[in-house]
Order: sequence, then C-alpha cells, then structure tokens
Amino acid sequence: MKVGLISDVHGNRVALEAVLEDMPPVDRLLCAGDVVGYNPWPAECVDALRERGVPTVVGNHDAAVVEGTAFRFNGMARAGVEYAKTQLSDDQFAWLESLPEERLECDGRVKLVHGHPDDPERYTRYTYPDEFSPRLLEDEDVLALGHTHVQGVERYAEGIVVNPGSVGQPRDGDPRAGYAVVDLEAMTVDTDRVEYDIETVQKAVSEAGLPERIGRRLARGK
Repeated sequence: MKVGLISDVHGNRVALEAVLEDMPPVDRLLCAGDVVGYNPWPAECVDALRERGVPTVVGNHDAAVVEGTAFRFNGMARAGVEYAKTQLSDDQFAWLESLPEERLECDGRVKLVHGHPDDPERYTRYTYPDEFSPRLLEDEDVLALGHTHVQGVERYAEGIVVNPGSVGQPRDGDPRAGYAVVDLEAMTVDTDRVEYDIETVQKAVSEAGLPERIGRRLARGK
C-alpha cells in the first residue's frame, strides 16, 4: 500500500492543485492538518479534501477558525483566520469542526497528528526534524505530523517519523510545495517538492486584502 501525505495546505489552492497533480498514484491520501489559514482559498481547499474523502486531523489554524479565536497568533496568522471565517459555508465549517486531533489509518499502521503526539491538544507543540526520535512512536509503523512547515523523515527500527512538508507555506528555505509518499510494504518514504505559480497566489493575497507579507514569504520559502 502506498500512502500520500500532505500537511499545512493553508488555503493555498494553487499549491494544493500542483501537489495533487504531481503526486504519483497512491492507495490513500492523508492530511496532517491546517487546511485553512494565511492564503485566500480556505473554502476551495476544504472542498478539495472533503470531496476526496481525505482523512485529516485538526491543525491549530483550523481550530482557531472553529473556536473563533486566534490567541497568540501574529498579525498574518490572525488575518488568515478571520478571513477564513468569512469564506466557509456551514457545511465547510462543519467539516472543519469535525476533524479529530489524532487518527489511526491503514489498519493502525499510520498515526496522523498535527504537532506532537504527546501534546494534549496535538497542535501546539512544534516538533522539528532534528527532534524526531523513536520515542515518538508507539504501536504504529509510521507517525506523520506537520505544524513546523519543515520537511523531514527519519527511519528507526521501531518505524518511521515523517513530516511531508507544507503544501501552502513552506518554511524550510525551499518555496516549492512539499509532500511525501510512504510505501508501507517496503517501509520507505519518498519526500518530494513541486513548483507552482507563486505570483498568482501573491496577487490573490493582495486582492483579498490579506497582509502582503503572506505573499512575499511564499517566494522565500520562509
């Protein structure tokens, strides 16, 4: 079984479409949270995952939209949350509200969280690739997480820990949209990146009245 992994779409429809087109055929597609926030297409990104039946966990931006608060968010993040709240239909909001903090998929072989598996809220604690450890794993073969927007993978005797990278707002110095594909039979992971039309997103950010810095940072991948 091959499993596609995405995370941190952040309302970037253009990047999401590029990832879905570039990804090789997979048996399952999973999302490690933060479907909305920052960029100007939260409704379209929700629909893209909802219509495909993609198992998804809640991210901190998703939770902020649902709970109506952007506590401790910076100006860019807060603006994205407030914008998303105005764009989602009742059905889209209900889908976002239904997202769990953790999922076990593929007969329990893949655990999906947003932040850290030991974080009570699952989406407040950052776990960068240099902090990956076999101690993060329990009974699953693969732990997939997001939140940092930094792509990385480590393989241990106990299993694999992977962050597929951010689809919609990479922060590891590579502006291309990130994703990963796990082969559960071979127990291998391929991480990949794909270019997309960043200028189109920057223009849409401006037209939506969102902070210009959201668009500028896309070109830097930071």
